[in-house]
Amino acid sequence: MSQQAPATEKTGWLNRALNTIEVVGNKLPDPAMLFALLMLAVWVASWALSGVSFSEVNPSTGEAIVINNLLAANSFTDFMANMVKTFVSFPPLGVVLVAMLGLGVAEYTGFINAGLRSILSVTPKALLTPVLVAVGILSHIAVDAGYVLVIPLGAVIFYAAGRHPLAGIAAAFAGVSGGFSATFFLPSSLDPLLAGLTQASARLSADPAAADLVINPLNNYIFTTASTALIIIIGWVLTDKFIEPRLKTTKVDGDPAELPTMEPLQAFERKGLRWATFAMVLSGVLLTVSAMPETSAWRSPINGLLTDSSAPLMQSIVGIIFVFFLIPGVVYGYVAGTAKNHRDIIQGMSKAMSGMGYYIVMAFFCAQFIYAFGQSNLGALVAIKGAHSLQQMALPMGFTLVGIVFLSGFINLLVGSASAKWALIGAIMVPMLMELGVSPDLTQAAYRVGDSSTNIITPLLPYFPLIVIFCQKYVKASGIGTLIALMLPFSIAMLVLWTAFLLGFWALDIPLGIGSSYTYPAGQ
Repeated sequence: MSQQAPATEKTGWLNRALNTIEVVGNKLPDPAMLFALLMLAVWVASWALSGVSFSEVNPSTGEAIVINNLLAANSFTDFMANMVKTFVSFPPLGVVLVAMLGLGVAEYTGFINAGLRSILSVTPKALLTPVLVAVGILSHIAVDAGYVLVIPLGAVIFYAAGRHPLAGIAAAFAGVSGGFSATFFLPSSLDPLLAGLTQASARLSADPAAADLVINPLNNYIFTTASTALIIIIGWVLTDKFIEPRLKTTKVDGDPAELPTMEPLQAFERKGLRWATFAMVLSGVLLTVSAMPETSAWRSPINGLLTDSSAPLMQSIVGIIFVFFLIPGVVYGYVAGTAKNHRDIIQGMSKAMSGMGYYIVMAFFCAQFIYAFGQSNLGALVAIKGAHSLQQMALPMGFTLVGIVFLSGFINLLVGSASAKWALIGAIMVPMLMELGVSPDLTQAAYRVGDSSTNIITPLLPYFPLIVIFCQKYVKASGIGTLIALMLPFSIAMLVLWTAFLLGFWALDIPLGIGSSYTYPAGQ
C-alpha cells in the first residue's frame, strides 16, 4: 500500500473476491428473518418427508427414524401453545441478559474505560504491540467496548509513540476481533452464549442420554485462555515485522487538528479505579475463601467437587460474572462521581438492555427454529446420515476438526453474528459428531477458532465500516481494501496456527475447559 496507489483504487484478485463476497452477503436475509425462513423450510421438509421410510435407526427407540409432520393439526397447535415457553426457556437468552446487566453498569460508570486507558498509558514502548493486542482480548468482557474504545486508542498511542497509527489499528483489531474467542483470565459473554447454543444443539441428538446433557459455560476456558498467548504472539510478530514496515511509504495525511489524543487519567478516575479494583479483588478473595472448605455450599452435593457440573459454583458462573462487574462498576461510579445515586446504576443496566433489542428478536426466531428442528426429527436423521457418511469416508479425526474450522471460517464471511452462525450450523454439526464420539465441547472449540480467524477480513462485520473510518482519520485514502490488506496476514496466520494449536490440545489430551471432554460419552 502506498500513496501513489491507494487501497481504494486497487483491483487485484483479492479485492474482486471480497467485493463478490460483500455483494452475496448483503443479499442474504437478516439473521432473524433467516431463522424464520429456515423454520418454514423445516415445516415444509417435515411435511414432504413424513411419509418416507428411512433405514436409519434411532438409538433411543431402536426403531427406524420417522419424520414428524409439523404441519399436522396436533403438531401445529402444540407449536403455537409452546411458543412462549420455547422462547423464555431458550438457554442463551437469560444467560446473556443477566451477564450484560453487570457489564452494563461497569461500562456505563466508566470503570472499563478507565481500566483500559490505565493499562495502555503505562506500557513501555517496546511492549506496546503485545500489550495492545492483550488489551484488545481483555476488552471482550465488555462486548463492544473493544471496537469503540481500544481500536481508536491503538491508533492514538502508536501515533503518540512515533509509530504508524494504522499499525496500531491493525494490532488492536487483531486482538479485539481476530482473538474474539480468546479469553484473558476472565470469561467473556460469548462463553455462556455459545455453551447455551451448544447445549440446545446437543439435545437434538438421538441418544436418549443427550436429553439431560449440561454444557458448562467454561467448557472451553482452558483452551481459550491458553490461546491468548498465541494470539498475542501472532499480533506482535506480524505487526512489528510485517505490517509496520509495509506502512513506511504510507503517509499520515489526516488533519492534525482533528487527530485524537489519548487523555491521561484524571485524579477522580485514578481514585475510582483504585477502589473498584480493590473491590473486585476482594470479591474474588471472598469467593475463593468461601469455596475452599470441604463443606462449602459451592461444592457438588454428589461428590464434593467444585468443578462438577452439579456444583452450585459451576451453575452460578453467569451470576458470578454479573456480580464481579456490578460491584466494581458501582464502586467506581460512586468514588469517581460518575454515578450519583441508585438511579444512575439502574440507568446503566437499562442502557445495556436497550442495546440487546436485536439480540432478543434474533433469539426468539432462533429458539422457534431449534424447537421445530428437534420436533421434526430432521436433526436426528441428518446427524445419523452425516455420521454414517463420515464413517464411510474414514477420515482421521484431525482432518474432521480442520474441516469444521475452515467451514466455520468460510460461513463467517457471509453471516456476521457468531451466535447466529453457531445456532445454524451447530444444530447439524454437534449431534452429527456426537454420533462419531466427538464431544460437543470439542466441536464448539473448533467452531470458535474458525469463526474468530476470519472476523477481521469480512466487510460484513458490523463494526468494519467504523474501523475504516478510524483509518481515514490518519490516511484519507483508506478504504475497505486498505483494511483488508492490513488484516489478511493476521487472518491467515490465525487460521493456520490456531488450528494447529487446537490439534495439539487434542493430541496431548489437555483439558479444553471445566467439565469438558474430547469424547462423547465423556470418558470413552
